[in-house]
This record gives sequence, C-alpha cells and structure tokens, in this order.
Amino acid sequence: MKKTLLALAALSVFSVQAESLTVAATPVPHAEILEFLKPSLAEQGVELDVKVFTDYVQPNVQVAEGRLDANFFQHQPYLDEFNKTKSTTLVSVAGVHIEPFGAYSSKIKQLDELKMGANVVIPNDATNGGRALLLLQTAGVIKLKPEAGITATPRDIAENPKKIKVRELEAATLPRVLDQVDLALINTNYALEAGLNPNKDALVIEGADSPYVNILVTREDNKNAEAVQKLVKALHSDEAKAFINEKYKGAVVPTF
Repeated sequence: MKKTLLALAALSVFSVQAESLTVAATPVPHAEILEFLKPSLAEQGVELDVKVFTDYVQPNVQVAEGRLDANFFQHQPYLDEFNKTKSTTLVSVAGVHIEPFGAYSSKIKQLDELKMGANVVIPNDATNGGRALLLLQTAGVIKLKPEAGITATPRDIAENPKKIKVRELEAATLPRVLDQVDLALINTNYALEAGLNPNKDALVIEGADSPYVNILVTREDNKNAEAVQKLVKALHSDEAKAFINEKYKGAVVPTF
C-alpha cells in the first residue's frame, strides 16, 4: 500500500510539473511586468524565465532561431520592419501597453528655446527614428516630405527652420548622451531605466492614442502553445493593468 501511495504521489508531482516559457524583455517596464506575473503563472503550471536584453535585435533573432520562446519589448511597426529586413516571420500574439515617446533635454525647459543649429539625436532603427521625426514634426520643429511615413529618416526633412542637426544613435545609448546634446528623442523604456519621468521630464510626448502598442511576439508555430496563451491571459489581466497603472503612473498605458 505504501509503495502505491508513493507512486501516486510521484505521478501527481509529475503531472503538475511546470512548463517552462523563456521570454526575452528589455529591463523597464517589460521585464518588470513579466516578473510581477511570475507567481500567478506558476500557479497555472508555467515556469516563466525572463531573459533581460538591452538591445532591440537579439531578442528577435533568438526567438526566430528557436533559442527563446517569445519576446516582449517592441511595437508592430518595428516588428514589421525587422521581418522585412531580416526575412523572419515572427508574429504578434497580444498588444499590451503604449509607452508614449518623448523628447528630453538637460539644457532647455521648452522646445521654443531650441537654438539655431541645435544637436538633436534620435534612435537609429527605422521605425523608432521615423517615430521621433514625426513627433518633432507634430511639435512644429521640422516638416517632413509629404510622402514620408513611419520609417522617415533625416533625409525626409523638407523644412528645418532652426537648422537642427539630427544624428542617429542606437536607442539604448540616447539617455547616456543627454548631457552632450541639445535634445534627445528617447523610447520610454530607456527613459524610465535612466530615471527620467516621461510625464514630468519630457518637453513633448506622444498622446495616449499612439499607434505604437508594445506586443508579445513569438514564432508562427508557437503562437497557440498553451504556455504562450496563458501568458497572454496574464498580461491582459486586471492584476497586470493595476500593476502597470500604479507603478508607472501614466508613463506606461495599458491598451486592454
């Protein structure tokens, strides 16, 4: 009888053994949100392993190659451009939040103080660079060519009254050069990581209706996996929404 009970106990432990799910994420806010969801996912039999990256390339490369199950750091325009240029077929499985993109400066308090020939830095990837230029256009600093879209580059600047000098740098480095330039257009995840408060420190910021929703991404053959779908449900839970609203206080806006 004792052997039978031990065997049943072992079988029970085996049957509830957690399924591993490895997800790449940038540190703030993506990894923080995922870490918050770990306990609830563990209760559902999913052992979430969060791998933190500080760049926007390797998370996609490693998911495409099957070394990671999913990633959480990017928006759809960036994913579309990545798939196009790298010949990958990654897919979005859930939209989670918006991180309103902002312009920051340690030298001026408002955009109309921007001097002639000011040095301005933007992200060097096509979609976030274009996003930065569109924000500068919305703010009246520049005007882009009519045909320029979300992948606009500095070559698409049609009117530049203050003759600003736009340089493209890797997105992660922008907070580190803030003191060396007149204006930096920074992704909110990197702004938060650098201790900047988008709602207080940004001279201009996107509205909450921004189309750049941050998404959970995986491979086509993995999108319906049980563990992935449990993560989607957790990311869309009331608990996740409350955590995002309380921790980021409007710098990160849930879209579900």
